[in-house]
Amino acid sequence: MDEPAVESGPLKILIADDSDSDRLILKTLLRRLGHLVLDAANGEEAVALFRSGAPDLVLLDAMMPAMDGLEAAQEIKRLAGERMVPVIFISSLSEAEDLARCLEAGGDGFLSKPYNRVMIKAKINAFNRMRLMHQALSDQRDLMHERNRQLLEEQYVARRVFDNVAHTGCLDAPNIRYHASPLSVFSGDVLFASPRPAGGMLVFTGDFTGHGLPAAIGAMPVAETFYGMASKGFDGSDILQEINQKLVRILPKDMFCCGTMLEADFTLSQLKVWNGGLPDGWLVRASGEGFSLPSRHLPLGILNADEFNADMEIIRTLPGDRLILMTDGVLECSSEEGQPFGEQGVRRAVESAAAGQHPFDALMNAIQGFTGRQKFGDDLTLCCLEMVDQEGLSALPEGTAPSTLAGPTEWKCVYEIRERTLGEFSPLPLLLHICMEVPGLRRKSGEIYTLLSELYNNALEHGVLELPSEWKYTPEGFGRYYSERTARLSMVSGHYIRFSFHHEPKQWGGRLRVVCEDSGQGFDFENHPVLQATEMAQSGPRYAGRGLVLLKRLAESIRFHEQGSRVDIIYDWYF
Repeated sequence: MDEPAVESGPLKILIADDSDSDRLILKTLLRRLGHLVLDAANGEEAVALFRSGAPDLVLLDAMMPAMDGLEAAQEIKRLAGERMVPVIFISSLSEAEDLARCLEAGGDGFLSKPYNRVMIKAKINAFNRMRLMHQALSDQRDLMHERNRQLLEEQYVARRVFDNVAHTGCLDAPNIRYHASPLSVFSGDVLFASPRPAGGMLVFTGDFTGHGLPAAIGAMPVAETFYGMASKGFDGSDILQEINQKLVRILPKDMFCCGTMLEADFTLSQLKVWNGGLPDGWLVRASGEGFSLPSRHLPLGILNADEFNADMEIIRTLPGDRLILMTDGVLECSSEEGQPFGEQGVRRAVESAAAGQHPFDALMNAIQGFTGRQKFGDDLTLCCLEMVDQEGLSALPEGTAPSTLAGPTEWKCVYEIRERTLGEFSPLPLLLHICMEVPGLRRKSGEIYTLLSELYNNALEHGVLELPSEWKYTPEGFGRYYSERTARLSMVSGHYIRFSFHHEPKQWGGRLRVVCEDSGQGFDFENHPVLQATEMAQSGPRYAGRGLVLLKRLAESIRFHEQGSRVDIIYDWYF
């Protein structure tokens, strides 16, 4: 009577023995235990049956003609590949050397002759448990590999979407050098750069808590906010306030973003810097002198709007000056002995740079030499911006993306800003947006923003606040100018600035008329040197009359009324 297997369903077992009687006895025992049996008289037949029948377990006699059990075991293990097929040698061998050769050939155990039904059953069940455990582990491994493949594929798809939103902007500009080393497909570090409509650049470096996809999730709204607002002419402070407010609303309480905002004005040769929680930035003068710019603010996403301070530090620069920004990964990279690079490593690299060596190269070489073959333990981002003449960046793309939407061509608009709002709100992005509704003007966003910016800043600083341009001639006066500007803005009362727009289509394109009025005292425009000449003398002061020169270059005509407190310009554009 057949006796079913105890611990599993029937197995397919291959037995190979040159003894017909021993093979018959073993085959009968195995069938009574409920298993399916394939039998072979030598090693060659055993290998052929294994190849065609794919048995679950193999019982091999060590000594057989044609091909002995040792050779057959080696070939069977090779054919099995990653699938675990226990090979049990059935033999009367007792010498240790002989038994060791069986194990070296791929054997997993021994079954001695004469056969014992209880021992056969126990050994088959034991090896079957091993086989099933190995199969379960292999299945789990394959499942994990497949899920990991799917996850990576999804992350790469998400990364393509992410890159389209958090694109490089103008990071490829000739005055920017940068390096980014993410730990995974996604990085917790972000680096954005955008040209400003009126010239100059905005650069944002950020480091979210954590790594990978969770840390990168917050980068999507930050990128969209940064590029969207930068293209509309918002300044760095406005963008920081919007980013902070958005991160406070969407991030969990244990997540935030350390960041640095850099606003570069190449025409004025000035930098504005805000650092919230990132390592010190480094300003390296063209002369080789360098000094750090420490963090003075909390990271983004922590403070509410009424507590958040987006004031940016103003630094006067010269062409050739370079500002280095970095994330924590630079400080935390370690040597093969486990020593961190730290702030001292940054300082040594910057201060010991060879004459004529770019500080970015000096710092990257120092990091690579310090870490050796050691992998970075954090996302690492390093960026260096060089101050240059604005003319050298004329090839940068326009900040406002082109649109195929139709818009109004004949319209009038009046916009007025008054009282304390003058010190709290910049109307320039809104005014630019109004003008960009005209399809033909969308290609001229930079020139339009420059016109509006110069009109507004002249009306505010020299009309309402009555700040003299002469203060900007010296470093001391430069600092005094912006300090006094802040103080006077906080006390503005009874003043206004009013813009009036009129756009009309022409056969050759269109004409935009802009009138800017302010409540200030005006100036002696009839005797102003810039208004009496076609260009400012090259030997004149760097900042004197800069805004008026730009207006004269861009506008078809410019006229002053009412002691200079009302400016009327005509801007023509062509198809």
